[in-house]
Amino acid sequence: MRRRDKLGGSLFWVHLSPCVQEALEELALWLDAHPKEVIIISCSHFESLTDGDHVQLVEFILSLFSGKLCFSQDVPTLRSCWSGGQQVIVSYDNQQMVQQHPELWPSIPYWYADSPNPTRVIAYLEEQKRHGRPAGFYVSGLNLTEDALYIFLHPFQNLKTMTTKALSPLLRWTAEQRPGLKGGGVNIVCCDFVGLSRFCSIVIDLNFKLLKAAAGTSSGTHLQPG
Repeated sequence: MRRRDKLGGSLFWVHLSPCVQEALEELALWLDAHPKEVIIISCSHFESLTDGDHVQLVEFILSLFSGKLCFSQDVPTLRSCWSGGQQVIVSYDNQQMVQQHPELWPSIPYWYADSPNPTRVIAYLEEQKRHGRPAGFYVSGLNLTEDALYIFLHPFQNLKTMTTKALSPLLRWTAEQRPGLKGGGVNIVCCDFVGLSRFCSIVIDLNFKLLKAAAGTSSGTHLQPG
């Protein structure tokens, strides 16, 4: 996110037009209407923000989502979040702010291949998995990136068309993953233009692999609902 001084000093998303505050207020209303949804807000890639901007932004976030925040000292589960009315995890890529506010979580590592080639992106993610997962949250990024050579060779394409053409191997890789703490497990998976495909459904379905694994180690007993 960045600040546009010529528009009154408001903060804006780098790749989107809405004001940050307006977008977060809309999100807060959505959470009120969906009390069982739990979200992660990752604040990073700050451009031209001063210390004062950070203070103002953090105070706004903490005030807006007061009562819904999951503190960084917690080890949340869906059940604990539901029982406590906690719906928001805020990751903030500024160590000073994180140290001052226990409501904020540290920056979430993002595995990013920086390539327009889906095969290279997948190979990069597999290599990162072999090194072991971070201790907390982390992201496996399926995002493609246009470099100068790609733009030169594909002058009439944009990021959306490039991603659309590459969806098949990216979705196949995603469906093959498994979540969890064991080696090779994924945590958060991100992709651009998720509304163009079944990406969200595929990611959600990964959780059923955990349920099946739990059922297989429960000596024939069934998982109890709730």
